[in-house]
Amino acid sequence: MPTKSGGRRTGDKAPGPAAGSPAGPAPSGIVNAAARAFAILERLADQRSVGLEELSREVGLAKPTVYRFLLTLQELGYARRAPDERWAMTLKSFRVGSRALDHLDLYEAARPVAAELAEALGETIHMGVLEEDSAVYVLKIESRYTIRMHSRVGRRVPLHCTSIGKCLLAFGAPEAAEELVRASKLVAFTPGTITRREAFLAELGLVRKRGYALDREEHEEGIRCIGAPVLDCDGLAVAALSASWPVFRYDESEEARNASAVVGAALRISEALGYDPAARRPLP
Repeated sequence: MPTKSGGRRTGDKAPGPAAGSPAGPAPSGIVNAAARAFAILERLADQRSVGLEELSREVGLAKPTVYRFLLTLQELGYARRAPDERWAMTLKSFRVGSRALDHLDLYEAARPVAAELAEALGETIHMGVLEEDSAVYVLKIESRYTIRMHSRVGRRVPLHCTSIGKCLLAFGAPEAAEELVRASKLVAFTPGTITRREAFLAELGLVRKRGYALDREEHEEGIRCIGAPVLDCDGLAVAALSASWPVFRYDESEEARNASAVVGAALRISEALGYDPAARRPLP
């Protein structure tokens, strides 16, 4: 960390930034204002509190510029100003960061289990989490076969016609699931999509009863999926795991065995996250 300089007069400009720093020319595609804001947040995270002049020196920006960024961060709830005019980070920043840690723990717990499941079944494995009114893939293990499901990490998929989405709704917080179902338009993606709300609620009841969900070509024609919930210590779904087959490789006589494999893998991930089937609500 740079040491304080006692020789600079109030109002002097901060030292010129090095090339590529948040205050310098931004690489192609980088938003300079965002880079500067994050540079200031990172400095706030490094110290209990910091004065405006010291912060200006550390990030290589003039004090009026830093002050405007601090006021913006304060308005958004990420920074606060103490009575002694020093600035500090708020707990809102901690909450945002802790959510990322939750997802990191989930990914690290899930990846080896998902890889084993992919090896056992030979098919594409996904894990998805709830994001607003959709599910988002956060993990994918490819099928061993040449003909496989086209998808990618980060892809958003609907809740009402995917096995992952059904599990997130069926095993999530009841009030949240009810609100999502009520607000959903149940759009038809294929002739097999459930589009009547009463029928979909009955489907969720069936998912809860048997402990896993089926996608019978409801989202994409030619693709069938089996999904199971990943539960937290309270027995609520924080994610869902699924296996996907092209219909010509899907053997209905093997459905129960394959569902058991997916449920077992999801349970292993759940237990790694603190779920205790004996003490909490067990999977049906």
